[in-house]
Amino acid sequence: MEKNVRIDKWLWAVRIFKTRNLAAEACKKKKVSLNGKPVKSSKLIKVMDTITVTRLPVTYTYRVIDLIQKRISAKLVADYVENQTPETEMDKLIRPRQVISGNREKGTGRPTKKERRTLDDLRNKL
Repeated sequence: MEKNVRIDKWLWAVRIFKTRNLAAEACKKKKVSLNGKPVKSSKLIKVMDTITVTRLPVTYTYRVIDLIQKRISAKLVADYVENQTPETEMDKLIRPRQVISGNREKGTGRPTKKERRTLDDLRNKL
């Protein structure tokens, strides 16, 4: 078990972000918080810390189970992190796809100006 691990390195190692640079950028933009407080990418984390990552439209919540510095395979991630994101947050990923379908019947062509305004009004109300 590691003693000191930076939050950006841990987020990258457990595959929450694709690159360490993306993890550091998220910290810089205050989209990552540790135990409810925004953190810099150099912040050291401990076991049992709660990390919140905002990726619109969802705010993910993770619990640190163990510390790691090197990137691991996706199968082993469950040994190091526990996803505590509520179901209500995960439903936000599904809802927009179900509401409006951008498909038009074949052969109807492009929408007229009036039809486009109506579609824009519907999308804005969501």
